[in-house]
Amino acid sequence: MSGRLVHIGSAVVDYVYRIDALPAPGTEKTASSFARVAGGGFNMMVAASRTGMRVVFGGQLGSGPNGDFLRAAFVAEGIETLTPPSPLMDSGNCVAMISSDAERTFVSWPGAESVLSLDMMAPVVVAPGDWVFASGYTLSYPASRDALADWIEALPVETPFVFDPTPVISDIPRPILSRVLARTTWLSCNTTEAPEIAGPGDVGAVAARLLADHCPKADGVVIRAGTNGCHVRLADGTAQTIAGFKVTAIDTNGAGDTHIGAHVSALSRGTPPFEAARYANAAAAISVTRHGGSSAPTDHEIQTFLSQVTDRRAQAGHGRPMHNCQKA
Repeated sequence: MSGRLVHIGSAVVDYVYRIDALPAPGTEKTASSFARVAGGGFNMMVAASRTGMRVVFGGQLGSGPNGDFLRAAFVAEGIETLTPPSPLMDSGNCVAMISSDAERTFVSWPGAESVLSLDMMAPVVVAPGDWVFASGYTLSYPASRDALADWIEALPVETPFVFDPTPVISDIPRPILSRVLARTTWLSCNTTEAPEIAGPGDVGAVAARLLADHCPKADGVVIRAGTNGCHVRLADGTAQTIAGFKVTAIDTNGAGDTHIGAHVSALSRGTPPFEAARYANAAAAISVTRHGGSSAPTDHEIQTFLSQVTDRRAQAGHGRPMHNCQKA
C-alpha cells in the first residue's frame, strides 16, 4: 500500500454512558456502565490504521489532560501527530449516551480541535501517494473553517481528498461547504446528510445530483444507509446499492467512521470502488457488534467475515448477492 491517510479533523474525549433509555426531562437515570475513550475523528483513523493504512493526524490536540489522554491513544494505535499541542486550551469532550436499542445521543464541548490556522497546519506536508480526509465538524467551527477550506483548496491536484459532512452539516456555511465539495474526490455521507446537500429524492437521484451539481471533480459518492448498506455512484454514471450485513447490533457509535476509514483504506490499495464499499459494509457491521466507537476490526477480521458470509450463501444455494445496478 502506498501513501498515508492524512487526517485533518478533530479528535475529542468521549464520556460514554450506557442506559436503558434516555431520561425524561427533569428526571435522572443511573447508567449501567461508563467509559472514557478517545473519540471523534479518532474512530475513523483507527479503522484505516487497523485495515493496513498508515495514518497521521494534522489537526489540533490540546495541552491539558484530555489532550494527553488522546495522544496516548494515538500512540497505542500507531498514529503519528504532526502538529504540536495547542498552547491555548485542552482538547474538547463529548458525552455519549447509548440506549438499549444501540442508538446514541451526544452532547459535546469543543476545545483545541475547534481552533485551526494555516500557521498551525504548517507542519502538515502532504506527500505523493497520500490521501487526505476532513470532516464537517472541523468546518463547522468558526475558528477553523476558513483556514481548513483554504488548505484543502491548495492541495495538489493529484491528491485524493475524502470528505464526510457529518450530522453538523447545517452548521457549515454554504459557501464554505461548496468550496470543499468542489475539491472532493470521494464524498461519504448518510441518508440524512445527502439530501441536505442535494435536495430530496430517491437515493439514486440524490447521488447523481451530488456528483453533477456539487462534486464535479469527484471519482464517486457514497451514501451510507446503516443496516441497508450503502449506495455508490461513480463519475462515469455507474452505480450500485451494496447490500449490508445482518448482525445483532449492541453499539452503533462510530459505525459511520469505521465505514469511511475502511473504505478509504481499501481504495488506497487499489480495490475497485464497489468491492471497497462491500468491504466497508463488513467493517461497519462487525463494529456494531462491539462496544465502543473505536471498535473497528482488522483487515484479517473483515476478510474472515466476508469469507464466512460467502460460505453461508453457497451452502444455502444463494450464490452471489445481487446488487441494484444502473447507468445514466
